[in-house]
Amino acid sequence: MPIFNINGQDIHVIESGHPNRQIALLIHGWSSSWYAMSPLIGLMSQRFRVLAVDLPGYGKSPKLNKRTTIEDYVDLLADLLEAESDGPVVLIGHSMGGMISLHMANKYPALVERMVLICPTITGKLSTYINLVVFPVTLAESLPFSKYISKAIEGAIVGLTDRIMRPASFAERTGITQEDYHRIRADARRPDQGQVRAECFSAMRDNDLSEKIHNTETPALVLWGAEDNTVPLRDAGVVADEWPLADLRILPKAGHWPHFEQPDKIKRLIASFLGVPLVIGELSQPVTDEELARTEEIAQFLAHSDVGNDLNLTQRMRMGAQFQQRFFEPGETIVNIKDVGSEMFLIQDGTVEVWSDPDNPGELTDHFRKVATLRPGQISGELALFDEGLRSADMIAGNMGATVLAITRDVVHDLCEDDPILGARFLWNMSRAMSHRVRFIQWQFRRARQREGSATRVQVR
Repeated sequence: MPIFNINGQDIHVIESGHPNRQIALLIHGWSSSWYAMSPLIGLMSQRFRVLAVDLPGYGKSPKLNKRTTIEDYVDLLADLLEAESDGPVVLIGHSMGGMISLHMANKYPALVERMVLICPTITGKLSTYINLVVFPVTLAESLPFSKYISKAIEGAIVGLTDRIMRPASFAERTGITQEDYHRIRADARRPDQGQVRAECFSAMRDNDLSEKIHNTETPALVLWGAEDNTVPLRDAGVVADEWPLADLRILPKAGHWPHFEQPDKIKRLIASFLGVPLVIGELSQPVTDEELARTEEIAQFLAHSDVGNDLNLTQRMRMGAQFQQRFFEPGETIVNIKDVGSEMFLIQDGTVEVWSDPDNPGELTDHFRKVATLRPGQISGELALFDEGLRSADMIAGNMGATVLAITRDVVHDLCEDDPILGARFLWNMSRAMSHRVRFIQWQFRRARQREGSATRVQVR
């Protein structure tokens, strides 16, 4: 848990992932700490060097030596990144952290490569509930001796802050665990942070981004809980109207903390957007350099394959991480016609021979012969991917062996659900490859009939 000193200001940071990789800076929101970003640390550390900060005045970071402003947060974090990063970074911001991320991307566009914004404060105008119920308590906590008053109130009326904050924070059918809920609640209860909370409340209202975010060119994924009663969905409407380049997603059964309430869904969406190799899972160690290099190699190969047309590098990285790489010796069987399958194969290296009975396709007979040889970049097994039925032929590694990339039906289904644009392009490319193959087979049949017709005419003469 290092403490970074930037221009005399200490910043407490939770650090994870490989130290020599691209930085992902995780920025929490109002009345919170680094823990607000904890569900994403394991996922992001698989590819990035993760820095999850305690903003000054929150968690274990001391307050700024002046009144807190969004601009000062932006400049301080930019200085931190300048000291620690040798290239553009990824920002993930929650609530006020989303507002800070947007300001940073607009003020220092060369610094920010991509952003993920979770329930970001756009207009600075929080919900009516927050303004009428929560803010008066926050304002009272900023007064002298307030921490003693707060403790007295909590002692007299058990769960006061629970009753106040829970309706603003979580969906009615929330999936948050009790452990996470108690930790988030503890951050919101810190009595010595009343002043910074009040200052940040005013700072958000002073930084309305409506009519400004249309100038944001940094690619962004914006995630919102459908039952957010802290940053209202009217701010999502501003994003939809004024920032068409943003990928806006609304999640059901989630409030202001969707990464705690719908963690698997959020992780898949973020992994899809950022091209994180492993989609779901909290690994104790990041992806190794060898694993990342293999994913990058597959991503580069996909550009010249049946399924990689019109995919950018991030999309190919995302796709590359979904394939399982398998190696086969010369003559080794890859699939058998008797197998039930749900995988499609992309030949990466070597050749794959397809054996079948042309007169009885899909049936096991004594008249098998080689009907096709597949080369790198070509696909096979796509019918089983669609219907999970029996294989229509044997697939055997060629005389130099073969390296194939396998992808399952379930993975393709999740891909289409999480990233409709990428999923649609992948399926389109696969359909186009299938169409080319069918047309080639039809051409072969026509040629065969023409030869048979020519032979018959010769015999009649």
